[in-house]
Amino acid sequence: MTEKPPICFYYGDKHLDELATYPRVVLQPEFYTPQELAQLADKGVQTLGYLSLSEDQGPPAPWQRQERNPDWGGAFVEVGHPLWVEHVVGQAKDAMAAGFAGLFMDTLNVELTYPEDVPHLLTLVAAIRTEAKPGYLLANRGFGMLPRLAELVDGVVFESFSARWTDEGYAPWPADVLEFHAQIAEQLLQLELDLYALDYADSPGLTDFAMRRARQFGMQCVVSDRALSRV
Repeated sequence: MTEKPPICFYYGDKHLDELATYPRVVLQPEFYTPQELAQLADKGVQTLGYLSLSEDQGPPAPWQRQERNPDWGGAFVEVGHPLWVEHVVGQAKDAMAAGFAGLFMDTLNVELTYPEDVPHLLTLVAAIRTEAKPGYLLANRGFGMLPRLAELVDGVVFESFSARWTDEGYAPWPADVLEFHAQIAEQLLQLELDLYALDYADSPGLTDFAMRRARQFGMQCVVSDRALSRV
């Protein structure tokens, strides 16, 4: 029997019964009511609300840059813009007030796009940490903020650690990227954090590769599809 993953990343709605079989789930806050979150909590599920910290899928706003994410279409933002900070911290407050047990912080790789925003992003994470106490904070990557980030969060997700989606389908990373990721994983192992790998695969062989490689680096692995639609 296949062992149940320790966490589920699910960006759809409904499926409460299936979600209740996981110890921890990452959900889109707008898809779940406080009553549904309470149902999951009663069954021992720790719910984490999704937050995007450097990209905005919303309508035009003063914090948005002209450039957009080529994969998902969201606008990159000026992370230190006071109104963006207010917006994101407000989302964090709302999610915690609705009954989420913590937050999942996404789009933390600003060192690859706007490295000047790294200090602003750390400040934003610290503000979210204040709002989420004593809740659980999970960061997606954010390696440009280490080691300071490790003082603010409870866990780190290494998205696309071994496998990824491309225009041609799902595939392992080339050898040089796998080696680079391995070096980062070695650094993460020195930190007192929960570590997860989130990989993308659509075949048993690629799934097994991702699971085995994650275990080698002390990470619990979750394998899903590009849209994170699997429960």
